[in-house]
Amino acid sequence: MKRIPTTRIMGAALLAVIVAFALLGPALIDVDPLRQNLRATLRPPSAEFLLGTDHLGRSMLARLAHAARLSLGLGALAVLFAGVMGTGLGVIAAASRGRIIDRTISGLCDATMALPGLLTVVLVAALAPGKLWPLYAGLVATQWVEFFRPVRALAAGRLAAPDVEAARLFGFGDWHIFRRHLHPELAPLVGTLAAFGVASTILAVSTLSFVGIGLRPPTPELGSMMVELLPHYADAPWQLLAPAILLFATVLGLRLVASGGET
Repeated sequence: MKRIPTTRIMGAALLAVIVAFALLGPALIDVDPLRQNLRATLRPPSAEFLLGTDHLGRSMLARLAHAARLSLGLGALAVLFAGVMGTGLGVIAAASRGRIIDRTISGLCDATMALPGLLTVVLVAALAPGKLWPLYAGLVATQWVEFFRPVRALAAGRLAAPDVEAARLFGFGDWHIFRRHLHPELAPLVGTLAAFGVASTILAVSTLSFVGIGLRPPTPELGSMMVELLPHYADAPWQLLAPAILLFATVLGLRLVASGGET
C-alpha cells in the first residue's frame, strides 16, 4: 500500500479545519458580519467577541468565517469549471493530435496565454467593478489553460501506448479507453492541478480586492478586509493580522496537499 506523504497529511488536516470553519462558522456564530456597532470599535478578543471587532464594531470572527466561505467557494467553483473545460479539451486535442481540432484548441490556448492571467482577470472584472460574476468569468478564462497543456501532453502519450492500440484493435470504444487507460493516469495530475488552482484563485481574488478592483466593502473578503483595517494597524494590529493569517493558512494547506500529491 502506497504511503501518504506527511506533507499531504498536514496540508489536508489544516485545510479540513479551515473548511469546517468556513462551512460551520457562519451558522454556529450566528452574527451578521455586516452589522455595525460604533460603540464597540477595535475591541480586543474577549468573551463576547472571540477575535475582537473591526473599526466599525463588526465581529471579526463572523466576518472571517464568511470571508473563508466566499474565498473557498469561489476558488473551488472556478477551478471546477476550468478543470472540466481544460481537461475535456486536453483529451479531445490529444485524441485528434495534429488535426484541425487539435490546432484550433492549441491556438486558443496560446492566445489565452499571450496575456498575463491576472491582467486578463482585471480586464474582465472591469466590466462590472465590485461584482462577483466578472471575477468568476475571468478566473475560469485564465485557469483552463493550466489544465489543458499538461492533460494534453499526458493523454497524447498515453493514447499512443501499445496497450491502448491493442484495446482499439480488439474493438473497445473511446469510453472504455478513457475509463480504463486515461482516467487512472489523469486523476492524480488533475487533482494536483486543482489544489494549486484553488490556491492561485484565492490569492488572485484577495490581491484584486486589496488593490480595489475585486470585491469591495462591506463584502467580507480577506483582501478587502485587510485594506479596511490597514489604517488601524497601529491601534489594533491583531485585527489586520487575522485575515492575513487565514489567507496564509488556506494557501499553505492547499500547497501542501498539491505538493504531497506529486511525491
